[in-house]
Amino acid sequence: MDETAHALSASRTLWELADRRAGLTPDRPFLLQGDRSLTFGGLRDGAERVAAGLYGMGVRPGSVVAWQLPTRIETVLLSFALARLGAVQSPVIPFYRDREVGFALRESRAGFFAVPGTWRGFDHAGMAARLGARGVFEVYGTLPDGDPGILPAPPTDGTAVRWIYWTSGTTSDPKGVLHTDRSLIAGGSCLAHALRLTADDVGSMAFPFAHIGGPDYAVMLLLYGFPAVLFEHFAMDTALPEYRRHGVTVAGGSTAFYSMFLTEQRKAPGRRLVPTLRLLAGGGAPKPPEIYRAVVREMGVQLTHGYGMTEVPMITMGAPDDTAENLATTEGRPPAGMEIRIVDPAGGPVPAGVDGEVRLRGEAVCQGYADPAQAAGAFDAEGFLITGDVGHLRESGHLVLTGRVKDIIIRKGENISAKEIEDLLHRHPAVADAAVVGLPDQERGERVCAVVERRPDTEDLTLPAMSAFLRGEGLSVHKLPEQLEVVDTLPRNDALRKVLKYKLRELYG
Repeated sequence: MDETAHALSASRTLWELADRRAGLTPDRPFLLQGDRSLTFGGLRDGAERVAAGLYGMGVRPGSVVAWQLPTRIETVLLSFALARLGAVQSPVIPFYRDREVGFALRESRAGFFAVPGTWRGFDHAGMAARLGARGVFEVYGTLPDGDPGILPAPPTDGTAVRWIYWTSGTTSDPKGVLHTDRSLIAGGSCLAHALRLTADDVGSMAFPFAHIGGPDYAVMLLLYGFPAVLFEHFAMDTALPEYRRHGVTVAGGSTAFYSMFLTEQRKAPGRRLVPTLRLLAGGGAPKPPEIYRAVVREMGVQLTHGYGMTEVPMITMGAPDDTAENLATTEGRPPAGMEIRIVDPAGGPVPAGVDGEVRLRGEAVCQGYADPAQAAGAFDAEGFLITGDVGHLRESGHLVLTGRVKDIIIRKGENISAKEIEDLLHRHPAVADAAVVGLPDQERGERVCAVVERRPDTEDLTLPAMSAFLRGEGLSVHKLPEQLEVVDTLPRNDALRKVLKYKLRELYG
């Protein structure tokens, strides 16, 4: 581990981290976007001026400021300006609309709301007016500005709640997840140290900065002192020229992004998509082993994948120097300070290699939820977060996730792992992506339904052909899907392109 990065990871607050990095390498680039760039010194100085402008508007330490902004240099400056003030930030994914945004504004009791005006054809300022938002101001090409001399001292308590992140609402309202500067620094440090990065790397942010992965990634850049290319709206045809232009060495985001890279690579086999690229890294959704193998084989780069969630931005992360077997079939190992406990249905610990529910305790774990009723059942008696994920630990400490508690399909009293079937389906040459869900069935209790996204220029997959393939891959007969749906595109969220299984249950159930 880099000694400087290790020392910086002990910073008490995000602002202290940014200030220390600016003191070390003020002229090195931090963010690259189009023809613009921002240095680490520019981050510190610019954020202080924006903080002074916000202070002149009435924003104070502890003020709750919601913001719904695209991934731009201005967005990052605003966020660090709020960190300089010690305000409470409530980032909202820019693709959310009235229902989710209104809920976030009400639950956070935001006194200010930053919007981009009209962005990608949608009037965010108009929505803010409809929702009766308070303290609305626009941030896109311009930012509040003022004299830093009026600012109070920077915050020093990194354990105070200063962030409210929102889980993606499905059939119910989102949850407001409470984070501190230290929990976000701990999460970002796990990512940074696992990837074995250096100051010579060039990263990229292909997902919304408003996602919890935003500060995770920013912490990594600040610890190691290298830049990242920002994408306001990600599309592979426009992103690839930017990757090449800036010499990106580390890219990714989630499993869906790996698949997009593979699709492009298959258009020009044998030619490096991005000559400088050496690593794909991400998390936020399950990674089938075949995706790992295809990336390494066809793209000639390494792939590391991690496990995180809004409540705990980084739990485990694969390391580039780990074995191919571990990188393909596990989520990596936790950093020092992250405790993972695997428990049986009664809450008792289970031995290595045995599946159970995953529970977590450590500095990167959130402080709970904005709604006290949701917080009440979130932790067990020993302070471990109850995740609802199912998996096991290997003797080596690597975590293997096998599904979600709600993704265990109970067919005629037998438990079936949706992930096991999905991983096998990814080996089929006609399958670009797959999701397996349990649907209500009067005879069986639940039936197994496979929804597959077809690769371009391939024939439709039939149920008998799929069953024969799965049996050939060794799947037990009692786990074979009874229903197959072939689609051009699986429904995904707008942050990490994660498949929305609840929509599949609604559609086919």
